[in-house]
Amino acid sequence: MTTEIYLDSNATSVVLPAAITAAADAMGQRYGNPSSTHATGLKAKVILDDARARAMRLLGVGSGRLMFNSGATEGIQTAVLSALVALRERRDAGETIGTLLVYGATEHKAVPESLAHWNRLLGLNLTLHQLPVDADGAHRLDALRAIAANAAMVCTMAANNETGVISDLSGIEAMLSDTGSKAYWMVDCVQALGKLKLDLSSTRIDYAPFSGHKLYAPKGIGMLYVRAGAPFTALIMGGGQEAGQRSGTENMAGIAALGAVLAALERGDTFRTPAELCAYRARLADSLRAALPGVVFNNPFDKALPTTLNFAVPGLSSRELMDVFDAAEVRVSAGSACSSSKAAPSYVLDAMGLPLWRSAGAIRMSFGPLADDATIAAACARIERCGAALRASCLIPSERTAVPHDGLLQLGVEGACSWLLLDAASRSCIVIDPLPDHVARIESYVRCQNYQVQAIVSTLPNAGRGMLIDALGRHYNRHAEADEYGWPANAASVALANGARAGAVRLGAQVLAALPCGTGDELRAYLLGTPEDGQLKAQAVRFAFSAKPAQQMLRDCTDGRTLLCPTRDEQNQFCLSMTTTPTATLANGVQLDSSMLDAFLQAHPEARLIDVREPYEFAATLSPAPAGRIALSVPLSRLAEYASLWLHETPVPLIFFCRSGNRSLKAAHCLRRLGHPQAYSLNGGLALAVPLPLAA
Repeated sequence: MTTEIYLDSNATSVVLPAAITAAADAMGQRYGNPSSTHATGLKAKVILDDARARAMRLLGVGSGRLMFNSGATEGIQTAVLSALVALRERRDAGETIGTLLVYGATEHKAVPESLAHWNRLLGLNLTLHQLPVDADGAHRLDALRAIAANAAMVCTMAANNETGVISDLSGIEAMLSDTGSKAYWMVDCVQALGKLKLDLSSTRIDYAPFSGHKLYAPKGIGMLYVRAGAPFTALIMGGGQEAGQRSGTENMAGIAALGAVLAALERGDTFRTPAELCAYRARLADSLRAALPGVVFNNPFDKALPTTLNFAVPGLSSRELMDVFDAAEVRVSAGSACSSSKAAPSYVLDAMGLPLWRSAGAIRMSFGPLADDATIAAACARIERCGAALRASCLIPSERTAVPHDGLLQLGVEGACSWLLLDAASRSCIVIDPLPDHVARIESYVRCQNYQVQAIVSTLPNAGRGMLIDALGRHYNRHAEADEYGWPANAASVALANGARAGAVRLGAQVLAALPCGTGDELRAYLLGTPEDGQLKAQAVRFAFSAKPAQQMLRDCTDGRTLLCPTRDEQNQFCLSMTTTPTATLANGVQLDSSMLDAFLQAHPEARLIDVREPYEFAATLSPAPAGRIALSVPLSRLAEYASLWLHETPVPLIFFCRSGNRSLKAAHCLRRLGHPQAYSLNGGLALAVPLPLAA
């Protein structure tokens, strides 16, 4: 039994139970080839004919063609090929054709990629032209008017996959007609099936591709509508199936499943009404507003499908929002599913002219017309859980002061690091090498936990701390004087292991000592440890902060268990040992298969499970840790702090895990590099973890 709440239906949907039954029947009972003329083949042909007839009625195909294929990408390819072959033939016959291949700026990438591909292969050398959209994501009809007469093909969509914005197809058609355009017109109807009323034969739309998996059918089955009289060139030639329009033995299981979905649509007894879907969206939006202060919706609800919400939250990245929702087992996506793995802003939202923080931090939450009240209610409760987890982690404003953290915190961006040294007892901290990208995060963190910043120091001179000082306000302990590294002039001093004395700033029971490091005093290094009798002994130095890891002066003041915390960390190593090099060879066997976890834990009952996801993910999590064991939360930003503790203990097996296994593998590699002999990563993470058996 799953606790998952799936709100990513614009990417793909679950499969309707009736569709699963129909597919199983087509594979198990009516398995014949519909091209065969014997009785077994005829039983299969009935499935094919019934599904096509239902689709033609629902879509208003009239005298047009409707063929089954593998999905919308194939349909787009076929439509573009058909139109461009016809354009080349017309041009070769001496007819004047348009010079522009026009596509909406928010189209799925399959459209411009197909246009460019076939334009090149067919040698047409037409110009691809992006049709702009307005701030709501609607195609700009004035821009279409300006170029319609010169358009050879126009490609738009019925509804956008990221925002759900519904296109003004009537307005586009009127503009093409008013300007006398002879352009072929393709409309991507992938998000429209079952959500918008379509009567294709009453329009001048030439081609309309569909994908079954967007509406409760399996992946790998789709349809293409071709208007009567529109040119057609088959993409796949062979045995002549689909009346010669798309060769290859039909995907009968997929067609049967799609037919079951179409039957449900035609009966009208399975899916929610538009009014019900609008009410569901409103409830989700209200929950998001309550849980995530400042949330901004990127799609206008009055112009979009009621099943789609697209939003961003100030100060939060799409990765952070994705992670916290996923921990709560609410499946959403960062923009389009086809590009959500890429750390890039949404080109759809960019085309709408939205600011970068909204396009780069966007989350799409989408559900299908099969949604029910219980699912929406559960989703709203989970959204509140995510908001509480983010507030407790100081990522969004909270009316209460969070429980303060102790130790070392690392923030990284593009290979550079900021470090925060935290002392919960005194509510004080020191910041080392603050990066401009981290100013807002550090300021929020300090205010949320009510710290007083004792110093903001750098390993390089004149590194620019003014922005952070201004942001911290009363939370920064302003000194009368500080040098070019930010080091306070009134700092005390401490004796180091090499006999030298160094300036020292106290942080609870520890001190941060500063020492020159490099020719001409152009670099600074810092040592953090607990002094004894006025001396910071080598074995008492837990951490060293430096821009250069191999400074002899650092080696003279530290021991083998001191961890070097770099100001640059391009390879995500987090911290290094003073006695090993960054390229130390890693031992084999770092990854532990989840199917063998129980046996491993029985053999090593002392082993510890370490969850390296961020604190907000840990707090939002619903499911138990792997193997039902209690796990310790150690996010990668706190790995150096805990690594220092583990290296001072008798080694026990450490099993790191995260959602997918990527972060935990980095943690295991880090501990192995530091000399811990029994650090492991749970391969596949929580996503592939073997579930606990259900209680009887």
